[in-house]
Amino acid sequence: MKRKHTLIALAALASLGSTAWAQSSSSSFGVNLFGVVDVGLRAVKNGSAGTLKSESSDGLSSSRLGFRGVEDLGDGLKAIFWLEAGLSADTGTANASKFWNRRSTVALSDPRFGEIRLGRDYTPLFTAYGVYDPFGTNGLGSIVGAGTAGGASIISALGSGSQTLTRADNQVSYFLPGNLGGVYGQLAAAASEGVIGGRYEGGRLGWAGSGIDVSVGYEQTRVALDDRFKQLHVGAAYDFGVAKLSGQFLQSKYDSIAGGDRKQRVFQLGATVPVGNGVIRADYIHGDMSGGAVGSGYGDADDANQVTLGYYYNFSKRTAIYADVSQIRNKGASRLIVAAGNAGMKAGENSTGYDFGLRHSF
Repeated sequence: MKRKHTLIALAALASLGSTAWAQSSSSSFGVNLFGVVDVGLRAVKNGSAGTLKSESSDGLSSSRLGFRGVEDLGDGLKAIFWLEAGLSADTGTANASKFWNRRSTVALSDPRFGEIRLGRDYTPLFTAYGVYDPFGTNGLGSIVGAGTAGGASIISALGSGSQTLTRADNQVSYFLPGNLGGVYGQLAAAASEGVIGGRYEGGRLGWAGSGIDVSVGYEQTRVALDDRFKQLHVGAAYDFGVAKLSGQFLQSKYDSIAGGDRKQRVFQLGATVPVGNGVIRADYIHGDMSGGAVGSGYGDADDANQVTLGYYYNFSKRTAIYADVSQIRNKGASRLIVAAGNAGMKAGENSTGYDFGLRHSF
């Protein structure tokens, strides 16, 4: 009943649309309703477990519903709020236990001094993944798309229990202003508030200009006692006009007093090629595990390689169709899958997926 009342209140707020109200001679306020609905047809063959055909969500973009608003406080200073909930468009259900699971932030922004943002949001490194990933952290070919039978991403927490691979609760972020000659950056920290794997510190610094974008980032999460989960990221991209090439490298390390150190290195090379109203996308991903016990999925031989080719066509700025094909070749005890499918795939088997879908944003 509480959620029903919340939705009614939000619907009333949405009826205001993007209308702005004069607050005073130097202040105005506007609220926007926005969202994405993305549904596709998918087939995934996970080794000897067989093929599963399904209707799926988020093949090109994450389905979502959100509200955002900006108040002009005068002299360039703005107050900003952002509330965003993810949904599974194929079933019409919320895809997380948290209602505003994708983002819930409030911020003060000034073009001269930067932005202070509070609340649940992407971590700096996850933001970086999307910059250099030709699949934009969505779909079969994304660097964060491949998972295991248990749902863990190819970018793994290495069994550490970290809760900050994608987003962090209770986050405080500072963003550099946009007037630094192409230099950009973010510093972030989050208190655990009693949640194991929730205490976080991280940051990213980069430069973009003349078709080039390069950045480096680092973060760590305290997971238990003195154990740390650490990640280092380096990314680069160059837009030639006829094609954009990108690459990124991520090293993850779990320093565990009880279980020893585990490491993972992930490389991605990608390209996007505009063709008329559409875009061809391709990438190669290599995941290299080390430090874990033999047969655990974290051992030195438990690696994987993924190749993906995709295409999307824009009917308009809001509506697009897409198609992708992807395959992961596992080694050792690795059991990574391109997407959810039949359970029971054996270690070292391949996973192959195809999809075709429709996305509309508003």
